[in-house]
Amino acid sequence: METTNLESPDVANHHYNYVANLLLNENKSTHEAKNQLIAQGLSNEIAGLIVENVEIEIQEAKHEKARKDMVYGALWFCGGTILTIADIGFIFWGAILFGGIQFFKGLINVTS
Repeated sequence: METTNLESPDVANHHYNYVANLLLNENKSTHEAKNQLIAQGLSNEIAGLIVENVEIEIQEAKHEKARKDMVYGALWFCGGTILTIADIGFIFWGAILFGGIQFFKGLINVTS
C-alpha cells in the first residue's frame, strides 16, 4: 500500500479536487468519498479531514450563492416596483417577477 505525503500542495490539491469531483459530479456520499481516499492509501483520519473540509467548502459556496440570489433578487424586485410606481408608461412586471423568484430561491437555499 502506497502512502502519500500531504506536505506537498500539489498532492493535497489533487485529493481535494478528487473529493470535490466525487461529491459534486459523481453524486457520491461522503462515506464513499472517504473510502475512495482510503483505497488510494490515505489514513482514515486524513481521509476524513479532507472529506470534511471539502464538504464545508461546498456548503459555504452554496450559502454564498444563495445570499447573492437574495440580494440581486431584491434589487430586481425593488427596481421594477419603483419604476412601475414612477408611472413612466411601462409596467416592469418581468423585473418584479424575476426578482421575486430569485429572492425566494435564494431564501429557500440559504435555509437548507
